[in-house]
Amino acid sequence: MSTKPKRALSGCPIDYALSVLGDRWSLLIIRDIAIKGSKTYADLLDGWEGISTNILAQRLRHLEENGVIRKRKNPANWRSSLYELTPKGRDLAPLLAELVLWGGKFNDARDPKTETYASVRSDRQGFERKILGEESA
Repeated sequence: MSTKPKRALSGCPIDYALSVLGDRWSLLIIRDIAIKGSKTYADLLDGWEGISTNILAQRLRHLEENGVIRKRKNPANWRSSLYELTPKGRDLAPLLAELVLWGGKFNDARDPKTETYASVRSDRQGFERKILGEESA
């Protein structure tokens, strides 16, 4: 399995990050796995934003090819798979915390001050440690 994006890169770290994570759906899938605890395709399909099946399958494949998530057979149901962050994916914890704080500060939607926003504001290190797997979920 290749861990490099398929297109040529300029060598810029931001260009690389965007080639792996730079679309809305990829970051929302990572959010759902890291923060909401989604593990199955059905969990991810049932997310808040209503991703379509073809986009979900495509983004999961892209994230797996780039070493951000890992797919393994579900021991409880051999016909389904479980998705989890790899160490590379868990290293996104500080970025996720920043996105939560930034979005919570500037989002004018109904009530952007979600539980996650409050959690990151009150205990950012604990939020990051949970994603990094340094404490039990």
